[in-house]
Amino acid sequence: MAKERNLQLLDYDISDNRYRELKYFCRQYKEKQKILRSITELSSPQFQVTRGDAISDKTAKIATKRAQLTDDIKIIEQAALEADGELYAYLLKNVTDGVAYEYLDIPVSRAGFYALRRRFFYLLDKRR
Repeated sequence: MAKERNLQLLDYDISDNRYRELKYFCRQYKEKQKILRSITELSSPQFQVTRGDAISDKTAKIATKRAQLTDDIKIIEQAALEADGELYAYLLKNVTDGVAYEYLDIPVSRAGFYALRRRFFYLLDKRR
């Protein structure tokens, strides 16, 4: 497989390091969905005493984790929808799974797709 190049997003005021951070945030999309599906329900509160006399609430921790995962997934999907509502599925496939333009069978030119991808990362950066 060909080495993946970094997008140049300096026009959007996004550094190379920030781009990589956003890219790998997107690559965790499927993992986040899987974890969210595995946290199926909240159980009744089970308080546990931890170090010292602090009380740990397992249900609250699970609810917080679900909320964070849901927000992360929503941020990625909303940025893709805002970038282009019609091509959002192709864009998601590219940024979350790393599927190259050549394998997407997308009805837009390569230059158009990469302009769309740059816009996606700009929107994602603003949301995150």
